[in-house]
Amino acid sequence: MARGLKRTLGLFDAFAIGIGAIIGSGIFVVTGIAAGLAGPALLISLIIGAIISGFTALSFAELAQAMPEEGGGYKFAHELISPFAGFISGWLWILSNVVTGVVVSLGFASYLALFIPFPVNVNVIAALACLVVTLINFLGARGSSLINDILVIIKLLILAFFVVFGLGAVKLENFSPFIPNGGIGIMQGATLIFFAYSGFARITLVSEEVRDPKKNIPLAIILALGISTVVYMLVSFTAVGLVGYKALASSGSPLAEAASSVGKNLTYFVSAGALFATLSVLLTTLLGLSRISFAMARERDLPQLFTQLDKRATPYYTVLVFGFIMAILSLFTNLLQAIALANFGSLLYYLITNYAALKLEERVYPRIIPVLGIITCTVLLLFLTREAWTIGCMVLLAGSAFYYLMKKRQKNQVFELSRGS
Repeated sequence: MARGLKRTLGLFDAFAIGIGAIIGSGIFVVTGIAAGLAGPALLISLIIGAIISGFTALSFAELAQAMPEEGGGYKFAHELISPFAGFISGWLWILSNVVTGVVVSLGFASYLALFIPFPVNVNVIAALACLVVTLINFLGARGSSLINDILVIIKLLILAFFVVFGLGAVKLENFSPFIPNGGIGIMQGATLIFFAYSGFARITLVSEEVRDPKKNIPLAIILALGISTVVYMLVSFTAVGLVGYKALASSGSPLAEAASSVGKNLTYFVSAGALFATLSVLLTTLLGLSRISFAMARERDLPQLFTQLDKRATPYYTVLVFGFIMAILSLFTNLLQAIALANFGSLLYYLITNYAALKLEERVYPRIIPVLGIITCTVLLLFLTREAWTIGCMVLLAGSAFYYLMKKRQKNQVFELSRGS
């Protein structure tokens, strides 16, 4: 363990970081968009998304056992593939998660607007939410993790109430036709659901702050993905059964739309759950961003300023920088463009991590697991829109140029120092 990081997080904390990242904007916002693509066959999309995520989750679990260090996929790629592959992996993760943070903050603001009796600017509320989460992250990994633990418990209880009270009002006719948009719609829905599930990898970003990481991190990853899949299935079945997939697809707050068919009280209850859920995701997003940029700075892939720690062992410069970036972007970002970039960056990040897992010599799981992870991530990339590919390739080119210029500058600095001595 380097640079003063402390192992203060237990198994439940690590699990809560994962499930806090997974059960948020995905279940309260993205499921509505996915329902519009897949119809009631959203349930099939959820299963496909979980299976695809499972391959990559096992690769992360195996890598975490072998290399329990801060930085997650960035560190794995840096050590097992090449420093450049590590940088591109980290670069993609940072950009996609900055965008994810913006998407989540906008989801939070949309649900909060339901409680405000007068018109409000959703983008301003989203920016303020980013700033609040920035302040919470200054409590350090332990302090912010405790708040996240509480948020996770509250939102799981609220989702349980939604299922319990909603199941009795489910209408089976809302599941017909079951596959209105064919197999393409199911796969497009699965691609979005993969985006919703992808928070499991965030656990590996705090590896140096988890006690007994070789045991707790893999277990936390598997538990977070497994439990969140069950929750997604139950909630989605209930929501589609209450109002039908078309109503979910046309709403910016689909679960609140579904709850409104049961009663106004349940609508407010579910909307409150969405607030807790999206705030939890936003919290873990900034936590992950600060840790991966810390790890990259430690390897001289980002400015050394990002390695600075405060008395709580918090990389405070990274928290400040990314918190303010998300706040500013949330004032302007288009939601669909943001999701497109987040999907591209996440899928390529997971593809690289699966390849890193393939290069491990001492294995826990069969080699076929990372192979399937690579194949499925590649297939999902093909289902992304042309806009996602265009924006993603521009981001890749920008990252490659940044890396080249940074390394050239470092080499010149070393040359000047050696010549001076």
